[in-house]
Amino acid sequence: QLQLVESGGASVQPGGSLRLSCAASGFTFDYYAVAWFRQIPGKEREGVSCISRNGVNTNSASSVKGRFTISRDGAKTTVYLQMDNLKPEDTGTYYCAAAYRAASAQAFCVRDRDEYDYWGQGTEVTVSS
Repeated sequence: QLQLVESGGASVQPGGSLRLSCAASGFTFDYYAVAWFRQIPGKEREGVSCISRNGVNTNSASSVKGRFTISRDGAKTTVYLQMDNLKPEDTGTYYCAAAYRAASAQAFCVRDRDEYDYWGQGTEVTVSS
């Protein structure tokens, strides 16, 4: 059974940093693009960053560019979201998601939630002074 497990959420002050982890259970990310989404109560789930199946290309929302970095470990079992210079508007529940990608599409990823088949349970991030 394919599972994704997020961790690393916490409460931090504005300007602080967090690193979220998304661990694959029962599979590896060899054939999957992976993305981080976040959801604020009352708003739609927003695609934050994604990384392509081949791990080479990333795509981030303009609201987090220059502050958030998505990466994947060499074993292809964990995807990270390094979040720096956090702002109160980054508060929310962060989810990771995986989408199978054929070899022809291994260099691309999108932040459209409809493209993703597998989801984690989420981890809470609170940015407040």
